[in-house]
Amino acid sequence: MGSTETFSWRSVDDFSRVGLLAVALLLALSAAAALSAPSTDALKPVGIAWVAFFAMAVAIPLGVKARDQHAKALVWGYGLASGAMIVSAALFLLPQAFGLAQGAASPATAMKYAGAGVAAGLLTGFGSHTLGHRFAHVDIGFDHTAVELSAHALAAGVIIGIVYGTMPELGVGLGLAIVSHKGPAGYAAARRLASNGQSPTVILLPATGVGLTAIPASFLDLSGEPVVTAAVFGFAAGVFLHVAMDFLPRCEIGGEVYEVAQVSDDAHHLLDRLRVHAVGSTFLGGSLVFVAWLLVG
Repeated sequence: MGSTETFSWRSVDDFSRVGLLAVALLLALSAAAALSAPSTDALKPVGIAWVAFFAMAVAIPLGVKARDQHAKALVWGYGLASGAMIVSAALFLLPQAFGLAQGAASPATAMKYAGAGVAAGLLTGFGSHTLGHRFAHVDIGFDHTAVELSAHALAAGVIIGIVYGTMPELGVGLGLAIVSHKGPAGYAAARRLASNGQSPTVILLPATGVGLTAIPASFLDLSGEPVVTAAVFGFAAGVFLHVAMDFLPRCEIGGEVYEVAQVSDDAHHLLDRLRVHAVGSTFLGGSLVFVAWLLVG
């Protein structure tokens, strides 16, 4: 169990030095990319990185204010994000991966590589997430929540960077969909840290994580070989689908929603009501992306 002492803003010393250093590094990378970028397309990863940063950073004070309340808000935040991500993967990443295979000398073989990439991405996402929980049992001298979120953000940044480095003409919608869960994730993490008396500003580190890897990775161009490109996009789709499914709001006893709700005698009935919101939010999140795709397509 965490400490019963809750966090309160007192002075600038309450800000995480590691978080502030990460923000400074993101600023430096963004400036370097802006100076060296040959076109506005090359700056798309920079824009996506800053959207991811602000989405998570703005959620920090909201999580501090909420602490152990607003379970329904957490369900809707996760549901909207996960629904949007699942439909985005189905509409953008998966067709892109298999479409790129058509340009290969042997399209059938390239499509199999794309499929293998999807499987590898799903398994890698599951493996890294599951093994990442081992850090919760090891004293690494740093907040475990921030470590796990940072690892995830850095991995997502690599994917975004490679995708836009390979095909810079892609719209920013795909990248924004990939980072759409940053707000809910930041909210939940900040709430947990504040409730345990820890500074939630350490979340600034994972907030910058996407940009810290996406900007350098965007200079990689893997577009020369269709088989490689298809496999990369398939891998990105697989990781993305894992993240989307991981953010599905699961209203089970012992889970994060249960922890936020702080339910007791009426646990079963409250979680049943929250399950309705979970289903509604995921369908709404996915529907919004689908309607937007119809309008712009």
